Amino acid sequence: QVHVAESGGGLVQPGGSLRLSCAVSGTIFSFNAMGWYRQAPGKQRELVARVTRGGSIDYADSVKGRFTISRDARTAVSLQMNSLVPEDTAVYYCNVERLMISAYSVGDDYWGQGTQVTVSS
Repeated sequence: QVHVAESGGGLVQPGGSLRLSCAVSGTIFSFNAMGWYRQAPGKQRELVARVTRGGSIDYADSVKGRFTISRDARTAVSLQMNSLVPEDTAVYYCNVERLMISAYSVGDDYWGQGTQVTVSS
């Protein structure tokens, strides 16, 4: 069994900062990447940032220079969000990409339950 736990989020004024944390636990053989996606009302879920097993990092253009993803441990990542703007308001989901529970299993994507980030004055 695999469990993805998120923490952080909340209400912040424009220009403020928040930090999201995510940890995956359970039976884990390997996975391809961990990262964060977000979904605003009426919009599709989109990639915010991800870090691969090899350490490569991808950011959405809209967050480059403001958000930083870091790998805190093999199975934990955090997202530091600075200079937040109202357009960053969304539910943020932690994603574990192509997690395999054994060398013989097929990789699946796992998601956290989501955490609300609201940027408003």
